[in-house]
Amino acid sequence: MAKKSKGSNTISKVWEIVEPLAKQLGLEIWDIRFVKEGANHYLRIFIDKEGGVGIDDCVDLSHAIDKPLDDADPIDCSYCLEVSSTGIERELTRPEHFESRIGEPIKIKLIRAVDNQREFCGKLKSFLDGRITIVMDNSEEASFDKKDTSWVKLDDFDSFST
Repeated sequence: MAKKSKGSNTISKVWEIVEPLAKQLGLEIWDIRFVKEGANHYLRIFIDKEGGVGIDDCVDLSHAIDKPLDDADPIDCSYCLEVSSTGIERELTRPEHFESRIGEPIKIKLIRAVDNQREFCGKLKSFLDGRITIVMDNSEEASFDKKDTSWVKLDDFDSFST
């Protein structure tokens, strides 16, 4: 069954095409986004795998999906295809992202400030029914609705800087 990102039919169709090919290469599809920036459209496919993703993984998947995407033609306009790793500080967008990262440090940026603060950091305690609960450094808990966030990212930058 295809996984959807924000209910997008285009994303769902692309996911159905790309996921089996990624699995054959030992890759996991982390997220797929179809966005318009300026006059251009971009199909961005973010991949992950145990041990990390290298440039060869991105190239291999790009080559593997190019013809099947062209044949299926799920996008009715020209676009640039980008395949990349999730990188550090990857964005958590789907329920399974949150569920698999319980106990890990995350950063949350809200659309609107709460008590004059828009960014919060803490360990992810739970994700239930679209509600994110974190435990902050001062041991206080804070909860936010996913729909009220600009983004939620893993806070793993420090682990790569030493």
